[in-house]
Amino acid sequence: MAVLPSERVGAASAPSGRTAAPATPHTPASPSAATAGAARPRPVHGVRTADGVPLHVEIRGHQGPIVVLSHGFTVDSGEWSPQIAALAHRARVVTWDQRGHGRSGWGDPAHATIDQLGQDLATVVDAVSPCGRVVLGGHSMGGMTVLALARQHPEWFGTRVAGVFLVATSAGQLVSDGPLGVLHAAARRAGVLPAVLEGARRAAPLADTLPWRDSAVGRWLVRRLAFTPDASDEEVRRLQAVTESLPLPVSSAFSSSLLAHDESGSLPALARVPTTVVAATGDRVTPAAHGRRIADALGPRARLVLVEDAGHAVNQTHHEVVDAALLDLVDRLRHR
Repeated sequence: MAVLPSERVGAASAPSGRTAAPATPHTPASPSAATAGAARPRPVHGVRTADGVPLHVEIRGHQGPIVVLSHGFTVDSGEWSPQIAALAHRARVVTWDQRGHGRSGWGDPAHATIDQLGQDLATVVDAVSPCGRVVLGGHSMGGMTVLALARQHPEWFGTRVAGVFLVATSAGQLVSDGPLGVLHAAARRAGVLPAVLEGARRAAPLADTLPWRDSAVGRWLVRRLAFTPDASDEEVRRLQAVTESLPLPVSSAFSSSLLAHDESGSLPALARVPTTVVAATGDRVTPAAHGRRIADALGPRARLVLVEDAGHAVNQTHHEVVDAALLDLVDRLRHR
């Protein structure tokens, strides 16, 4: 089923025939004093999950719809900095560090699952908007968190949840193709996948003490997975520092859930609300086909934005495109 409207940003033209804006990489502009004031964070104290994990939650802005943004795997809420600046004076922006990431607590490694993250997001929504409506945004694993919430609370979509913004994410079959997909399928067929994952989990604390951070190999891997070849060394090093600050026991604990991720059954709930799906054509982590599948399943209320020559970190490297798509969604909901 075709998805309308669909936009390919950075190509010669969009499917509608309109000329598309160039999707060249940009670094966030320095905010004006007024914008900086509107983007000043205020902590939301006392947010704890059902299993007692303290979550670091911040809110910015004083008027407009509430937009709750969930970050991706191995990073923290700081990845949304460009979008926070873009939403200044337009919305109240809530960011939070997912369990084990950033300034949030960790808890039992057995609870390092996408399902648990969906429950954690529900806790955040209850804390910041117990009665009002919210827009939910998620990048990569953060998008999976939104999908998990949609499965757990489908009744929220169209009532408490007014719209959804998904960036470089997947509803399932995350390793269905490519070299990683081949290895994953082979390990499953051989029946050794659980043992491999358990071995990695047990080795993680020791591996975490080794001097592997800030290596050239790590930079190559970050560049290949998150960026396109034209990314600057500064961009790569900045993301490498953030991703490598996550303890290996945390990343290894989430591995099983990420590999088994399948929230395709939650998409009918999202189809009830305006949803924008942003996919990057150069994304090697969640290829653009994953975004297309989500948009196709959501139907005519979905907007698909394809960003040419962008990688997994599209919300940072091509933030002006992502900012515009998010502002369009928020502004449309403001006038409903």
